[in-house]
Amino acid sequence: MFEGFKHVQIQTTDPEVKINLRYGGNGPPILLIHGNPLTHVHWHLVAPRLAKDFTVVVTDLRGYGDSGKPRGLPDHSNYSFRRMGRDQIDVMAELGFRQFCVAGHDRGARTAFRMALDHPDKIKKFASFDILPTHHMLTHATYQWALNSSHWFFMAQAYDIPEKLIEGKYDYYIQQKLTKLGIGKGGFSEETLKEYARVCTAENIHGVCEDYRAAVTVDMAMDTEDFNAGRKIQCPTAVYWGEKSHTEKHFDPRKAWPQYAANIVRIKPLPCGHYPAEQVPDMVYDELSTFFRD
Repeated sequence: MFEGFKHVQIQTTDPEVKINLRYGGNGPPILLIHGNPLTHVHWHLVAPRLAKDFTVVVTDLRGYGDSGKPRGLPDHSNYSFRRMGRDQIDVMAELGFRQFCVAGHDRGARTAFRMALDHPDKIKKFASFDILPTHHMLTHATYQWALNSSHWFFMAQAYDIPEKLIEGKYDYYIQQKLTKLGIGKGGFSEETLKEYARVCTAENIHGVCEDYRAAVTVDMAMDTEDFNAGRKIQCPTAVYWGEKSHTEKHFDPRKAWPQYAANIVRIKPLPCGHYPAEQVPDMVYDELSTFFRD
């Protein structure tokens, strides 16, 4: 899937976590971060093409794929987007990139959002795929959205209730999560579904649950503090979402995002569901190539 890319694991400043990644290409550095329940493989139809003009890094978030999966702390802070963002900063620094552009989808977009706030000296441009900022989404949640996004509140339940309910049903969970649960699903090849199923383990599910537990506790607290203080992302920002996804159906991204990002230069829906990089990869490539090159 990533011909010509190097496959390595890099130790972060957290001694418990190495980040699994591939990188390749030549040119200005860009980092691509996946969402749940995916891995860096999510970008396999986009990253090799971008590598013709950029140095492209694709990673597995902590708790996902083949990256480290530490046990969650009592306050879930080791799975906060701040900590996951720090991992990515560590990776790029180890590869020799002090500044870079970043694009994220789903959980990866939330991680990149926090990176742009916490490390404005390092993030040159930020592209978001199919999310609303966590603070806005949870503050404006409706029961209709909750029905289509029930995993948010299921995975966030106390340890180890969701872990035990999914235990032993990993293949079933991946198939249902990616093809049926909610809206805007599907568009995956058998090869990628098998890869996502391969890395769906007890440790992975615990990491995912800790990610969601952190989102509704420490992450929401951080985002609320930033919002109330008027802090916004300052770097050039591109916002994309799927016309058939929950983002379009239950929210208004055009009104929401300017409350959190001060320099939005591209904001548009794409003709797809929740997984643009696998559902409309040509369009994702065109958008990122243009945005990161401008």
